[in-house]
Amino acid sequence: MQDREVPVLIVGGSLVGMTTAMLLAHHGVKPLVIESHRGTAIHPRAAMINQRSLEILRTVGIEQIVRKKSEEQFVQDGAIVAVESLAGRELAAHIPNLNEGVRDVSPTVRLFITQSLLEPLLRSKAEELGAELRFSTEMLSFEQDSKGVTAVIRHRDTGETERIRAKYMVAADGAHSGIRQQLGIALNGRGVLSHSVTIYFRAPVAPLLRERNLTVILVRNPTLRGFFRIEKPFESGFLVVNTVGDPAKPNTDVSTGLTDERCLEYLHAAFGTSEVPATIQSVMHWKATADVAERMQSGRVFLAGDAAHVMPPYGGFGGNCGMHDAHNLAWKLAMVLKGEAGEGLLDTYELERRPIGLFTTEQAYTRYVLREAAYLGKDGVQAQEDDLNVELGACYRSSTVLDEGGNGTCHVHPRASKGAPGTRAPHIWIDEETSTLDLFGGRFILLTDSQDWSDAAGQAPLESHVIADARFAELYGSEASLVRPDGFVAWRAKPGEEPSSAKLRDVYRKVTSS
Repeated sequence: MQDREVPVLIVGGSLVGMTTAMLLAHHGVKPLVIESHRGTAIHPRAAMINQRSLEILRTVGIEQIVRKKSEEQFVQDGAIVAVESLAGRELAAHIPNLNEGVRDVSPTVRLFITQSLLEPLLRSKAEELGAELRFSTEMLSFEQDSKGVTAVIRHRDTGETERIRAKYMVAADGAHSGIRQQLGIALNGRGVLSHSVTIYFRAPVAPLLRERNLTVILVRNPTLRGFFRIEKPFESGFLVVNTVGDPAKPNTDVSTGLTDERCLEYLHAAFGTSEVPATIQSVMHWKATADVAERMQSGRVFLAGDAAHVMPPYGGFGGNCGMHDAHNLAWKLAMVLKGEAGEGLLDTYELERRPIGLFTTEQAYTRYVLREAAYLGKDGVQAQEDDLNVELGACYRSSTVLDEGGNGTCHVHPRASKGAPGTRAPHIWIDEETSTLDLFGGRFILLTDSQDWSDAAGQAPLESHVIADARFAELYGSEASLVRPDGFVAWRAKPGEEPSSAKLRDVYRKVTSS
């Protein structure tokens, strides 16, 4: 076999692998993606796309397409509630409105869209930008050396094999990642919490909803604990079942021996009536887990998404966290591959993303315990943080952030960050349609409210934008901030610091490991 050379090989073409491919191609690097399945997601697997993830999709120009598809599928701005059953009484309102009180921090919103609709949109954009995608293709083996990764791949239908030589490889091959296992990287954490199932069904449930605008419906009754997602026009959806039986001592293995008859029993218990006719379309068996890989990088191989962290679906954090991994990694790989940064930049991926993966997984576990599995007890459980802390509050500590000596936390509320180095650059409307966030995504940008700093950036040379909004200095905590391609602040000028092109060149050299 002759080696086929590619800059980056991505193993896994689902949500995270496809996002990685799309973002790499956006940065001018055309990766090869291989996926063992014959196409994008088959099971709907409704995913909540949070504001940060939609900001990423906004960067590549598909935010509005995704929002339109979401509006076709699901009611918008719904509530997250707990009920005895659809026909029964409400027990708790966890979030009265999915977007209440969050629209000021981002130009985007939270929404729901099934992966079966989202992944084709990502695929189309990735291919449009130049990524190569191969489905029905599996990796047989790989090895790495100091200069790259050599992998042998095979088309599942034809049996044809090919040897791929890549500078770097991204493992987006899921919770049971074979790449992670071959690298000997252990998963640590809470372990398997339940052997759960997702029951996809058709049933006329509109009368049971009673015109309530419900986004996620948690079900808690003596028969089962889980949750519903129901699509328009309220004649289909899915029911997740995590545990059954006595809530104090539940059966956590819902999967073994499950029959269609038992599935119907669970549906009727969750409906609160057996009078609604229901048809089982399919059942997906999976494990609710809360674990994080001990490493996210091994040489030239990087773990992303479920290969790096697996969490229960409470809070809707899992897929989003994987998309944020991709966003962090793609620009760094692109800059190194194009010779615009030193290889040391890639060492910051694990330093930045693993603490966030650990924090996010624990926050998902906290919500699992509080909303679903009280029997596990609260000992050793993290306090529940505001969802915005999890979604928009990542705080990075690495050599690509010139830290000001903060308290070392990996998260901060976006309204309290004040543009500190390592935090997401705050959103400010520049005009009716353009946010400061729309300026990021290609290269390092200096944002400033000072023409003198803008002139210094031009001499550095760095791209700059003067923000006329009087709130800039308050929201960014400085009159000049250097923002990374992923929209995180790398450095900001100290109060009263004189504009200097030499200073900006030195900062840029440090944060790019040049």
